[in-house]
Amino acid sequence: MHSGSADTLFRPDLLTKYGANGPRYTSYPTALQFRDDFDPADYVRAATDPGASSSELSLYFHIPFCNTACFYCGCNKIATNNHRRARPYLDQLKREMALQAALFDPARPVTQLHWGGGTPTFLSDDETAELMAATREHFMLAPDADAEFSIEIDPRTVTPATLVHLRNIGFNRLSLGVQDFDPVVQRAINRIQPLAMTADLLSAARTTGFHSVSVDLIYGLPHQTVSVFARTLETIIELAPDRLSVFGYAHMPHLFKMQRQIDDATLPPPETRIALLGLAIDMLTSAGYVYIGMDHFARPSDELVRAQKNGTLQRNFQGYSTRADTDLVGFGVSSIGKVGDVYAQNAKDLPAYGAALDAGRLPIARGVRLTPDDRLRRDVITQLMCNLDLPFSHVEAAHGIHFADHFARELDALRPFERDGLLTIAADRLTIHPAGRMVVRNIAMAFDAYLGQTPQQRYSRTV
Repeated sequence: MHSGSADTLFRPDLLTKYGANGPRYTSYPTALQFRDDFDPADYVRAATDPGASSSELSLYFHIPFCNTACFYCGCNKIATNNHRRARPYLDQLKREMALQAALFDPARPVTQLHWGGGTPTFLSDDETAELMAATREHFMLAPDADAEFSIEIDPRTVTPATLVHLRNIGFNRLSLGVQDFDPVVQRAINRIQPLAMTADLLSAARTTGFHSVSVDLIYGLPHQTVSVFARTLETIIELAPDRLSVFGYAHMPHLFKMQRQIDDATLPPPETRIALLGLAIDMLTSAGYVYIGMDHFARPSDELVRAQKNGTLQRNFQGYSTRADTDLVGFGVSSIGKVGDVYAQNAKDLPAYGAALDAGRLPIARGVRLTPDDRLRRDVITQLMCNLDLPFSHVEAAHGIHFADHFARELDALRPFERDGLLTIAADRLTIHPAGRMVVRNIAMAFDAYLGQTPQQRYSRTV
Protein backbone atom coordinates (compact mmCIF):
# COMPACT_ATOMS: atom_id res chain seq x y z
CA MET A 1 0.00 0.00 0.00
CA HIS A 2 1.35 3.40 -0.94
CA SER A 3 2.37 5.34 2.16
CA GLY A 4 1.63 8.72 0.60
CA SER A 5 3.77 11.82 0.53
CA ALA A 6 3.74 14.19 3.47
CA ASP A 7 1.65 16.80 1.65
CA THR A 8 -1.12 14.32 0.83
CA LEU A 9 -0.95 12.79 4.31
CA PHE A 10 -1.59 16.07 6.11
CA ARG A 11 -4.61 18.30 5.48
CA PRO A 12 -4.92 20.80 8.37
CA ASP A 13 -8.19 22.22 7.02
CA LEU A 14 -9.82 18.81 7.27
CA LEU A 15 -8.40 18.15 10.73
CA THR A 16 -10.13 21.32 11.89
CA LYS A 17 -13.34 20.23 10.17
CA TYR A 18 -13.42 16.66 11.47
CA GLY A 19 -11.60 17.04 14.79
CA ALA A 20 -13.88 15.82 17.58
CA ASN A 21 -13.86 13.68 20.70
CA GLY A 22 -13.96 9.97 20.00
CA PRO A 23 -12.73 6.49 20.95
CA ARG A 24 -9.30 5.05 20.08
CA TYR A 25 -10.96 1.69 19.22
CA THR A 26 -8.43 -0.53 20.94
CA SER A 27 -11.62 -2.54 21.43
CA TYR A 28 -15.20 -2.51 20.17
CA PRO A 29 -17.39 -2.08 22.11
CA THR A 30 -15.05 0.28 23.96
CA ALA A 31 -14.34 -0.03 27.69
CA LEU A 32 -17.02 2.58 28.40
CA GLN A 33 -19.60 -0.03 27.34
CA PHE A 34 -18.32 -2.64 29.80
CA ARG A 35 -21.02 -3.50 32.34
CA ASP A 36 -20.67 -3.76 36.11
CA ASP A 37 -23.24 -6.59 36.12
CA PHE A 38 -21.09 -8.69 33.76
CA ASP A 39 -21.06 -12.36 34.78
CA PRO A 40 -17.47 -13.70 35.07
CA ALA A 41 -18.92 -17.12 34.20
CA ASP A 42 -19.21 -15.85 30.62
CA TYR A 43 -15.45 -15.28 30.61
CA VAL A 44 -14.81 -18.76 32.02
CA ARG A 45 -17.05 -20.30 29.34
CA ALA A 46 -15.17 -18.45 26.59
CA ALA A 47 -11.77 -19.45 28.00
CA THR A 48 -12.68 -23.12 28.35
CA ASP A 49 -14.47 -23.39 24.99
CA PRO A 50 -12.96 -26.46 23.29
CA GLY A 51 -13.51 -24.81 19.92
CA ALA A 52 -11.49 -21.73 20.95
CA SER A 53 -11.33 -19.25 18.12
CA SER A 54 -7.57 -18.86 18.34
CA SER A 55 -4.76 -21.31 18.94
CA GLU A 56 -2.35 -18.65 20.22
CA LEU A 57 -2.44 -16.56 23.40
CA SER A 58 -1.38 -13.03 24.26
CA LEU A 59 -0.65 -12.07 27.89
CA TYR A 60 -0.77 -8.57 29.37
CA PHE A 61 0.57 -7.74 32.84
CA HIS A 62 -0.28 -4.40 34.47
CA ILE A 63 2.32 -3.14 36.95
CA PRO A 64 0.67 -0.03 38.45
CA PHE A 65 3.55 1.43 40.47
CA CYS A 66 5.62 4.51 39.55
CA ASN A 67 8.33 6.32 41.53
CA THR A 68 6.79 9.68 40.58
CA ALA A 69 3.59 10.74 38.86
CA CYS A 70 3.83 12.42 35.45
CA PHE A 71 1.18 15.14 35.36
CA TYR A 72 -0.13 14.22 31.87
CA CYS A 73 -0.78 10.57 32.71
CA GLY A 74 -4.24 9.06 32.42
CA CYS A 75 -3.17 5.48 33.23
CA ASN A 76 -4.16 3.47 36.28
CA LYS A 77 -1.09 3.98 38.49
CA ILE A 78 0.14 4.31 42.07
CA ALA A 79 2.96 6.79 42.70
CA THR A 80 5.17 5.56 45.55
CA ASN A 81 8.82 5.30 46.53
CA ASN A 82 8.06 2.28 48.71
CA HIS A 83 9.37 -0.60 46.61
CA ARG A 84 8.26 -3.08 49.27
CA ARG A 85 4.74 -2.67 47.84
CA ALA A 86 5.83 -4.75 44.85
CA ARG A 87 6.17 -7.99 46.85
CA PRO A 88 2.50 -8.54 47.81
CA TYR A 89 1.43 -7.49 44.32
CA LEU A 90 3.82 -10.00 42.75
CA ASP A 91 2.32 -12.74 44.93
CA GLN A 92 -1.17 -11.70 43.82
CA LEU A 93 -0.16 -11.84 40.15
CA LYS A 94 1.13 -15.38 40.64
CA ARG A 95 -2.15 -16.44 42.28
CA GLU A 96 -4.12 -14.87 39.45
CA MET A 97 -1.94 -16.67 36.91
CA ALA A 98 -2.73 -20.01 38.52
CA LEU A 99 -6.48 -19.28 38.29
CA GLN A 100 -6.27 -18.15 34.66
CA ALA A 101 -3.92 -20.89 33.44
CA ALA A 102 -6.34 -23.55 34.70
CA LEU A 103 -8.91 -22.30 32.16
CA PHE A 104 -6.78 -22.60 29.02
CA ASP A 105 -5.40 -25.53 27.07
CA PRO A 106 -1.74 -25.70 28.22
CA ALA A 107 -0.67 -26.48 24.65
CA ARG A 108 -1.72 -23.04 23.39
CA PRO A 109 1.51 -21.11 22.77
CA VAL A 110 1.96 -17.56 24.04
CA THR A 111 3.20 -15.57 21.05
CA GLN A 112 2.70 -12.10 22.53
CA LEU A 113 3.45 -10.85 26.03
CA HIS A 114 3.44 -7.26 27.25
CA TRP A 115 4.18 -5.62 30.58
CA GLY A 116 2.68 -2.15 30.95
CA GLY A 117 1.89 0.26 33.70
CA GLY A 118 2.63 2.31 35.64
CA THR A 119 6.29 1.45 35.35
CA PRO A 120 7.05 -2.28 35.00
CA THR A 121 10.69 -1.66 35.91
CA PHE A 122 9.51 -0.47 39.34
CA LEU A 123 10.10 -4.18 40.03
CA SER A 124 13.65 -5.16 40.92
CA ASP A 125 15.67 -7.43 38.63
CA ASP A 126 15.00 -10.35 40.97
CA GLU A 127 11.27 -9.61 40.90
CA THR A 128 11.07 -9.35 37.10
CA ALA A 129 12.94 -12.66 36.83
CA GLU A 130 10.55 -14.23 39.35
CA LEU A 131 7.46 -13.03 37.49
CA MET A 132 8.76 -14.23 34.13
CA ALA A 133 9.70 -17.62 35.62
CA ALA A 134 6.20 -17.96 37.10
CA THR A 135 4.72 -17.12 33.69
CA ARG A 136 6.76 -19.92 32.12
CA GLU A 137 5.51 -22.32 34.80
CA HIS A 138 1.88 -21.62 33.93
CA PHE A 139 2.02 -20.97 30.17
CA MET A 140 3.98 -22.24 27.19
CA LEU A 141 5.94 -19.26 25.89
CA ALA A 142 6.82 -19.45 22.19
CA PRO A 143 10.48 -19.45 21.09
CA ASP A 144 12.14 -16.04 20.89
CA ALA A 145 12.11 -15.95 17.08
CA ASP A 146 8.33 -16.52 16.95
CA ALA A 147 7.27 -14.17 19.74
CA GLU A 148 6.76 -10.52 20.66
CA PHE A 149 7.68 -10.16 24.34
CA SER A 150 7.67 -6.45 25.14
CA ILE A 151 8.04 -4.22 28.17
CA GLU A 152 7.47 -0.50 28.72
CA ILE A 153 10.59 1.26 29.99
CA ASP A 154 10.94 4.53 31.87
CA PRO A 155 14.51 5.57 30.93
CA ARG A 156 14.81 7.37 34.28
CA THR A 157 14.57 4.10 36.21
CA VAL A 158 16.81 1.68 34.31
CA THR A 159 20.44 1.27 33.27
CA PRO A 160 22.01 -0.59 30.33
CA ALA A 161 22.63 -3.45 32.79
CA THR A 162 18.87 -3.66 33.39
CA LEU A 163 18.35 -4.11 29.65
CA VAL A 164 20.82 -7.00 29.58
CA HIS A 165 18.84 -8.62 32.40
CA LEU A 166 15.48 -8.07 30.65
CA ARG A 167 16.83 -9.59 27.44
CA ASN A 168 18.19 -12.58 29.35
CA ILE A 169 14.83 -13.37 30.98
CA GLY A 170 13.06 -13.31 27.61
CA PHE A 171 12.00 -9.81 26.56
CA ASN A 172 12.83 -9.02 22.93
CA ARG A 173 11.08 -5.67 22.42
CA LEU A 174 11.24 -2.38 24.29
CA SER A 175 8.94 0.63 24.42
CA LEU A 176 10.61 3.78 25.78
CA GLY A 177 8.63 6.71 27.10
CA VAL A 178 10.14 10.04 26.00
CA GLN A 179 7.19 12.45 25.39
CA ASP A 180 9.40 15.51 24.66
CA PHE A 181 13.09 16.37 25.14
CA ASP A 182 12.52 20.06 25.86
CA PRO A 183 13.43 20.86 29.51
CA VAL A 184 10.64 23.45 29.92
CA VAL A 185 8.04 20.95 28.73
CA GLN A 186 9.57 18.25 30.95
CA ARG A 187 9.34 20.44 34.05
CA ALA A 188 5.71 21.29 33.27
CA ILE A 189 4.77 17.59 33.13
CA ASN A 190 6.98 16.55 36.10
CA ARG A 191 9.17 14.27 34.00
CA ILE A 192 12.82 15.37 33.89
CA GLN A 193 14.61 13.06 31.46
CA PRO A 194 17.92 14.20 29.93
CA LEU A 195 18.55 13.26 26.31
CA ALA A 196 21.73 11.33 27.17
CA MET A 197 19.70 8.98 29.38
CA THR A 198 17.44 7.98 26.47
CA ALA A 199 20.26 7.86 23.90
CA ASP A 200 22.35 5.54 26.09
CA LEU A 201 19.45 3.12 26.51
CA LEU A 202 18.63 3.07 22.79
CA SER A 203 22.26 2.28 22.04
CA ALA A 204 22.36 -0.40 24.73
CA ALA A 205 19.14 -1.97 23.43
CA ARG A 206 20.74 -2.47 20.02
CA THR A 207 23.92 -4.04 21.38
CA THR A 208 21.87 -6.24 23.73
CA GLY A 209 19.96 -7.81 20.84
CA PHE A 210 16.41 -6.54 21.22
CA HIS A 211 14.42 -7.17 18.04
CA SER A 212 12.71 -3.79 18.09
CA VAL A 213 12.73 -0.53 20.04
CA SER A 214 9.73 1.80 20.04
CA VAL A 215 9.61 5.38 21.37
CA ASP A 216 6.54 7.24 22.62
CA LEU A 217 6.15 10.98 22.02
CA ILE A 218 3.23 13.23 22.97
CA TYR A 219 2.09 16.37 21.17
CA GLY A 220 -0.16 18.98 22.75
CA LEU A 221 1.80 19.16 26.03
CA PRO A 222 2.21 22.42 27.98
CA HIS A 223 4.65 24.93 26.46
CA GLN A 224 5.03 22.92 23.24
CA THR A 225 5.47 25.02 20.11
CA VAL A 226 6.26 24.00 16.56
CA SER A 227 9.93 24.94 17.00
CA VAL A 228 10.20 23.11 20.35
CA PHE A 229 8.65 19.91 18.99
CA ALA A 230 10.73 20.13 15.80
CA ARG A 231 13.89 19.88 17.91
CA THR A 232 12.54 16.80 19.68
CA LEU A 233 11.62 15.19 16.34
CA GLU A 234 15.07 15.99 14.87
CA THR A 235 16.69 14.29 17.86
CA ILE A 236 14.42 11.25 17.63
CA ILE A 237 15.16 10.85 13.93
CA GLU A 238 18.89 10.84 14.76
CA LEU A 239 18.30 8.20 17.45
CA ALA A 240 16.45 6.10 14.81
CA PRO A 241 14.05 3.87 16.79
CA ASP A 242 12.26 1.12 14.87
CA ARG A 243 8.77 2.39 15.71
CA LEU A 244 7.27 5.62 16.98
CA SER A 245 3.98 6.41 18.65
CA VAL A 246 3.06 10.11 18.56
CA PHE A 247 0.03 10.50 20.79
CA GLY A 248 -2.12 13.59 21.16
CA TYR A 249 -2.23 14.65 24.81
CA ALA A 250 -5.73 14.09 26.19
CA HIS A 251 -6.32 16.85 28.75
CA MET A 252 -9.22 15.59 30.86
CA PRO A 253 -8.63 16.94 34.38
CA HIS A 254 -12.24 16.13 35.29
CA LEU A 255 -11.29 12.45 34.95
CA PHE A 256 -7.58 12.44 35.93
CA LYS A 257 -6.63 14.28 39.10
CA MET A 258 -2.90 14.61 38.31
CA GLN A 259 -3.73 16.62 35.18
CA ARG A 260 -5.04 19.41 37.42
CA GLN A 261 -1.36 20.24 38.07
CA ILE A 262 -1.13 21.45 34.45
CA ASP A 263 -2.04 25.09 33.81
CA ASP A 264 -4.60 25.12 30.98
CA ALA A 265 -3.16 28.44 29.77
CA THR A 266 0.15 26.72 28.90
CA LEU A 267 -1.46 24.17 26.58
CA PRO A 268 -1.08 24.80 22.84
CA PRO A 269 -4.29 26.02 21.15
CA PRO A 270 -6.12 23.71 18.69
CA GLU A 271 -4.43 25.18 15.60
CA THR A 272 -0.99 24.55 17.15
CA ARG A 273 -1.96 20.97 18.09
CA ILE A 274 -2.85 20.37 14.46
CA ALA A 275 0.43 21.95 13.32
CA LEU A 276 2.37 19.71 15.74
CA LEU A 277 0.76 16.59 14.30
CA GLY A 278 1.43 17.82 10.77
CA LEU A 279 5.06 18.47 11.69
CA ALA A 280 5.43 14.92 13.03
CA ILE A 281 3.89 13.38 9.92
CA ASP A 282 6.02 15.57 7.64
CA MET A 283 9.36 15.07 9.41
CA LEU A 284 8.97 11.36 10.12
CA THR A 285 7.77 10.38 6.65
CA SER A 286 10.51 12.53 5.10
CA ALA A 287 13.00 10.60 7.27
CA GLY A 288 11.75 7.31 5.82
CA TYR A 289 9.17 6.18 8.36
CA VAL A 290 5.81 4.85 7.12
CA TYR A 291 2.72 6.47 8.62
CA ILE A 292 0.59 3.46 9.52
CA GLY A 293 -2.33 5.49 10.79
CA MET A 294 -3.60 7.39 13.81
CA ASP A 295 -0.42 7.91 15.83
CA HIS A 296 1.87 5.08 14.70
CA PHE A 297 4.97 5.19 12.49
CA ALA A 298 7.40 2.40 11.60
CA ARG A 299 10.35 1.68 9.36
CA PRO A 300 9.44 0.22 5.93
CA SER A 301 10.99 -3.13 6.93
CA ASP A 302 8.91 -3.37 10.12
CA GLU A 303 6.44 -6.23 10.36
CA LEU A 304 3.62 -3.75 11.14
CA VAL A 305 4.17 -2.18 7.72
CA ARG A 306 4.34 -5.60 6.05
CA ALA A 307 1.14 -6.68 7.82
CA GLN A 308 -0.70 -3.55 6.67
CA LYS A 309 0.40 -4.17 3.08
CA ASN A 310 -0.82 -7.76 3.36
CA GLY A 311 -4.13 -6.73 4.93
CA THR A 312 -3.39 -8.64 8.15
CA LEU A 313 -2.71 -5.80 10.60
CA GLN A 314 -4.74 -6.01 13.81
CA ARG A 315 -5.48 -3.79 16.80
CA ASN A 316 -5.55 -4.49 20.52
CA PHE A 317 -5.25 -2.67 23.84
CA GLN A 318 -1.57 -1.94 23.19
CA GLY A 319 -2.29 -0.37 19.78
CA TYR A 320 -1.45 -1.85 16.38
CA SER A 321 -0.25 -5.45 16.33
CA THR A 322 0.41 -8.34 14.00
CA ARG A 323 -1.10 -10.77 16.51
CA ALA A 324 -4.21 -9.09 17.90
CA ASP A 325 -6.51 -11.90 16.74
CA THR A 326 -5.08 -14.05 19.54
CA ASP A 327 -7.02 -14.42 22.77
CA LEU A 328 -5.70 -11.83 25.24
CA VAL A 329 -5.42 -12.68 28.94
CA GLY A 330 -5.04 -9.71 31.29
CA PHE A 331 -3.30 -9.89 34.67
CA GLY A 332 -3.16 -7.30 37.41
CA VAL A 333 -5.26 -4.41 38.63
CA SER A 334 -7.45 -2.79 35.90
CA SER A 335 -6.11 -5.05 33.11
CA ILE A 336 -8.44 -6.06 30.27
CA GLY A 337 -8.71 -9.44 28.58
CA LYS A 338 -10.37 -10.43 25.32
CA VAL A 339 -11.28 -14.10 25.01
CA GLY A 340 -13.58 -15.26 22.25
CA ASP A 341 -16.53 -12.86 22.18
CA VAL A 342 -15.97 -11.58 25.71
CA TYR A 343 -14.09 -8.58 27.11
CA ALA A 344 -13.38 -8.66 30.85
CA GLN A 345 -11.69 -6.05 33.04
CA ASN A 346 -10.17 -6.61 36.47
CA ALA A 347 -10.97 -4.50 39.52
CA LYS A 348 -9.41 -1.05 39.19
CA ASP A 349 -8.16 -0.68 42.78
CA LEU A 350 -5.77 -2.88 44.74
CA PRO A 351 -8.06 -3.66 47.72
CA ALA A 352 -10.86 -5.03 45.51
CA TYR A 353 -8.35 -6.86 43.29
CA GLY A 354 -6.70 -8.48 46.32
CA ALA A 355 -10.01 -9.35 48.01
CA ALA A 356 -11.18 -11.35 44.99
CA LEU A 357 -7.94 -13.33 44.90
CA ASP A 358 -8.11 -13.91 48.68
CA ALA A 359 -11.54 -15.45 48.06
CA GLY A 360 -10.10 -17.69 45.33
CA ARG A 361 -11.95 -15.84 42.56
CA LEU A 362 -10.83 -14.19 39.35
CA PRO A 363 -10.71 -10.43 40.08
CA ILE A 364 -13.01 -9.58 37.14
CA ALA A 365 -15.14 -6.53 37.97
CA ARG A 366 -16.82 -5.63 34.68
CA GLY A 367 -17.01 -6.68 31.06
CA VAL A 368 -19.21 -7.30 28.07
CA ARG A 369 -20.31 -10.27 25.98
CA LEU A 370 -20.49 -9.27 22.32
CA THR A 371 -23.76 -9.52 20.41
CA PRO A 372 -23.76 -10.55 16.73
CA ASP A 373 -24.09 -6.84 15.84
CA ASP A 374 -21.07 -6.02 18.05
CA ARG A 375 -19.00 -8.68 16.27
CA LEU A 376 -20.02 -7.35 12.86
CA ARG A 377 -19.17 -3.75 13.74
CA ARG A 378 -15.93 -4.78 15.46
CA ASP A 379 -14.79 -6.48 12.25
CA VAL A 380 -15.65 -3.41 10.15
CA ILE A 381 -13.95 -0.95 12.51
CA THR A 382 -10.85 -3.14 12.91
CA GLN A 383 -10.44 -3.56 9.17
CA LEU A 384 -10.77 0.19 8.58
CA MET A 385 -8.46 1.19 11.44
CA CYS A 386 -5.77 -1.31 10.54
CA ASN A 387 -5.76 -1.95 6.83
CA LEU A 388 -7.51 1.17 5.49
CA ASP A 389 -9.38 -0.92 2.95
CA LEU A 390 -12.65 -2.76 3.50
CA PRO A 391 -13.79 -5.26 0.85
CA PHE A 392 -17.52 -5.66 1.47
CA SER A 393 -17.46 -9.31 0.36
CA HIS A 394 -15.28 -10.29 3.35
CA VAL A 395 -17.80 -8.85 5.80
CA GLU A 396 -20.76 -10.26 3.88
CA ALA A 397 -19.31 -13.78 3.87
CA ALA A 398 -18.43 -13.69 7.58
CA HIS A 399 -21.69 -12.18 8.82
CA GLY A 400 -24.39 -13.05 6.27
CA ILE A 401 -25.38 -9.49 5.37
CA HIS A 402 -25.53 -7.31 2.28
CA PHE A 403 -23.11 -4.53 3.21
CA ALA A 404 -24.56 -1.61 1.23
CA ASP A 405 -28.07 -2.31 2.49
CA HIS A 406 -27.14 -3.07 6.09
CA PHE A 407 -24.89 -0.02 6.44
CA ALA A 408 -26.72 2.41 4.12
CA ARG A 409 -27.01 5.03 6.89
CA GLU A 410 -23.34 4.69 7.83
CA LEU A 411 -22.16 4.98 4.23
CA ASP A 412 -24.29 8.11 3.81
CA ALA A 413 -22.63 9.60 6.89
CA LEU A 414 -19.24 9.08 5.22
CA ARG A 415 -20.13 10.94 2.00
CA PRO A 416 -18.63 14.23 3.29
CA PHE A 417 -15.32 12.41 3.88
CA GLU A 418 -15.52 11.13 0.30
CA ARG A 419 -16.21 14.60 -1.10
CA ASP A 420 -13.14 15.86 0.77
CA GLY A 421 -10.94 13.19 -0.84
CA LEU A 422 -10.32 11.23 2.37
CA LEU A 423 -11.91 7.97 1.19
CA THR A 424 -13.72 6.33 -1.70
CA ILE A 425 -16.95 4.35 -1.43
CA ALA A 426 -17.16 1.96 -4.38
CA ALA A 427 -19.80 -0.66 -5.10
CA ASP A 428 -17.68 -3.39 -3.53
CA ARG A 429 -15.38 -1.69 -1.00
CA LEU A 430 -14.49 1.32 1.13
CA THR A 431 -10.92 2.59 0.74
CA ILE A 432 -9.26 5.20 2.98
CA HIS A 433 -6.80 7.46 1.14
CA PRO A 434 -3.45 8.61 2.61
CA ALA A 435 -4.88 11.88 3.98
CA GLY A 436 -7.68 9.88 5.60
CA ARG A 437 -5.22 8.16 7.94
CA MET A 438 -5.25 11.29 10.11
CA VAL A 439 -8.98 10.97 10.76
CA VAL A 440 -9.38 7.20 10.69
CA ARG A 441 -10.92 7.32 14.18
CA ASN A 442 -13.58 9.72 12.90
CA ILE A 443 -14.27 7.46 9.91
CA ALA A 444 -14.62 4.42 12.19
CA MET A 445 -17.02 6.35 14.42
CA ALA A 446 -19.66 6.16 11.67
CA PHE A 447 -19.98 2.42 12.39
CA ASP A 448 -20.12 2.74 16.21
CA ALA A 449 -23.63 1.93 17.43
CA TYR A 450 -22.92 3.20 20.97
CA LEU A 451 -21.58 6.71 20.37
CA GLY A 452 -24.86 8.50 20.99
CA GLN A 453 -25.16 6.81 24.39
CA THR A 454 -21.82 8.07 25.77
CA PRO A 455 -21.06 11.66 26.83
CA GLN A 456 -18.41 13.18 24.52
CA GLN A 457 -16.29 14.37 27.44
CA ARG A 458 -15.51 10.72 28.26
CA TYR A 459 -13.39 10.52 25.10
CA SER A 460 -10.17 12.24 24.07
CA ARG A 461 -9.88 14.45 20.98
CA THR A 462 -9.22 12.48 17.81
CA VAL A 463 -6.51 14.99 16.77
